[in-house]
Amino acid sequence: MARAHILVINAGSSSIKAALFDTDLHEVLRIEATGIGGAGEVRSGDSRSETPLPDHKAALGAIFDALAAQGIDATDLRAVAHRVVHGGPELTASARITPQVRAAIADAVPLAPLHNPHHLAAIDAVAKLMPDLPQCATFDTAFHATNPDVARRYAVPDVPETDGLQRYGFHGTSFAALVKGFEETTGTPLPRRLLALHLGNGASLCAIREGQSVATTMGFSPLSGLTMGTRAGEIDAGAVLHLVEVMGAEAASEMLYHDSGLLGLSGISSDMRTLTASDDPRARFAREHFCYWIARQSGSMIAAMQGLDGIVFTGGIGENDADIRNNVLAQLSWLGNIPHWVIPAAEEQQIARDAITLLKDHRLAP
Repeated sequence: MARAHILVINAGSSSIKAALFDTDLHEVLRIEATGIGGAGEVRSGDSRSETPLPDHKAALGAIFDALAAQGIDATDLRAVAHRVVHGGPELTASARITPQVRAAIADAVPLAPLHNPHHLAAIDAVAKLMPDLPQCATFDTAFHATNPDVARRYAVPDVPETDGLQRYGFHGTSFAALVKGFEETTGTPLPRRLLALHLGNGASLCAIREGQSVATTMGFSPLSGLTMGTRAGEIDAGAVLHLVEVMGAEAASEMLYHDSGLLGLSGISSDMRTLTASDDPRARFAREHFCYWIARQSGSMIAAMQGLDGIVFTGGIGENDADIRNNVLAQLSWLGNIPHWVIPAAEEQQIARDAITLLKDHRLAP
């Protein structure tokens, strides 16, 4: 049926992941374009083809060609829905991409310089390739807009230099999907006070009370909170200032974002599977560090909810590493017999759901 699909786009610096959903939120097809900026490759199912991908426009064009090869024409698309990491202080709900919304995404580039520029490149590429095709965006920060001011604000002066400096939180699309699909997936009503653990190469916790985020471990950037694959997580601001002084800002940023976390602790790998298979004591310590800080910061999330009624794991590590789950649960055993679940991450489906909701609300013209 014409105009019956939502194409979800997750654009990075050198790749674009695309997933096609029908209006019943069933995934129909998955396509990935990699190697943007050079000799690229497009993968669709078992099919792979090498093709030059000099920029995001070429990559999106190749994705549309791959869709056409599968019998999906542009006229079959109701909308393109983008994952956008940072909505800044203005964009706190999914939205149709208008010139004003695009400008707000651009204004948030200084808050997410590693992500938002690539989202904008994909948005602009779709606009050039398919100018009449509606586009919308779901923001990773939006789910945490319900955090109270005492949770969101840093204890710094309210001066121009601190404008926009607040705890935004991330992984919101994952947490929103978890809330939406909880009862269907588990057969249990959503607990009133739920501790959600999104554990992957990036990792964060969310305190969810009555279906809304009231606290989360990530803050101004995705750097803070838990020990992650290559990100340092919790670190004293004074230590950061020290690193900037002795290394320079660029080198310090590179270390904290790309050379720290599990990789920095182990000196082996950022991949939890590699660390699991290793007998090196540093690998075991990195795994223990990961679990310790999950358990320790869980206490903060539980305090924000004033109690706990359930725990849920999601994300690549959360879903697949039973030893990590059992370690965390053992460290939280002082809470008593708290029910826990494992729910597969469904961020792309949530983004498609958001677009369909906008369609139904007549805020996104079909």
